[in-house]
Amino acid sequence: MPPSQEQKAADFRALHEGEPFIIPNPWDAGSARVLEALGFKALATTSSGFAFTLGRLDGDTTLDEVVDHVRTLVRATSLPVSVDLENGHGPDPEDAASAISRAAEAGAVGGSVEDYDRGGEIYGVDHAAERVAAASEAARRLRFPFTLTARAENHIRGNPDLDDTIGRLQAYERGGADVLYAPGLRSGDEIRAVCEAVSKPLNVLAHAALSMGEIVEAGAQRVSVGGALTWVALGAMARAAEEMRDKGDFSALAVPVRIQEWLG
Repeated sequence: MPPSQEQKAADFRALHEGEPFIIPNPWDAGSARVLEALGFKALATTSSGFAFTLGRLDGDTTLDEVVDHVRTLVRATSLPVSVDLENGHGPDPEDAASAISRAAEAGAVGGSVEDYDRGGEIYGVDHAAERVAAASEAARRLRFPFTLTARAENHIRGNPDLDDTIGRLQAYERGGADVLYAPGLRSGDEIRAVCEAVSKPLNVLAHAALSMGEIVEAGAQRVSVGGALTWVALGAMARAAEEMRDKGDFSALAVPVRIQEWLG
């Protein structure tokens, strides 16, 4: 029998109290199944990867579509699933709260809300903190411990001000966030500065110039990869297709896969 949502929620919360861990980001049901078979303990959705499956750019999906996507992933895997809810699909605190409630109804046990509006604005810190507080209140009304992640988007939105990012994360911690996240931190020193300034677990967005060991040594608890696995898969497909088109070379198709093992 698959674990209940309550059990998955408890398992997910416990991961944040144990050894640092990687939470990879599947873009569809198949990739979720593969990541589970490879031994990961929890999954997080990727807004950009999911948008790609619909032939769109990041930010061009609706909350209804995201909720359906969550249901698909939850049916495909027994792992805890956390949801990238972008800005809560609306600027108001009520929007963030509604997004949390709907993600939970779809089977998620965690979710992230960011402080960047699709129109190109980083919300003022007071307004952003109100949104986190509303999301936290919605999470606390659930029958299980939903893990709320609050994101400060400065470093990937043209404002790499570490002091402001830290101030925002501190405000989001006071607002009730369980996990804090500032995508775009580039070094162990930046990660360490954030970890020393907050008391909640920090999620770090991985990149090729930073190892897991460096991230852990700096104090982070959780590491995600965003849409990167989607782009790894897409890049391999595009390279193989170009070899076919330009050279008539099909050698790139000889890729060993363990489909029966992963999906069986």
